[in-house]
Amino acid sequence: MTKRYKKGDLVYAKVRPSVLLVVRLYIRKIYHCAIQNDSMANELLYFDSELRPYISGISIIKKAT
Repeated sequence: MTKRYKKGDLVYAKVRPSVLLVVRLYIRKIYHCAIQNDSMANELLYFDSELRPYISGISIIKKAT
């Protein structure tokens, strides 16, 4: 399996779509991600199937009406 995301790509996790992540490393089929604009937060680890690419201009959060 090849890696889908490269270092620096913006992604989000399926379980927390409101938190934007930056891919830092890809080691042994695990993506090491950092929360964008939060240098003090711990690094988060995800498998490929747990991530989705961030596409700017498209809202990923449904707003309650």
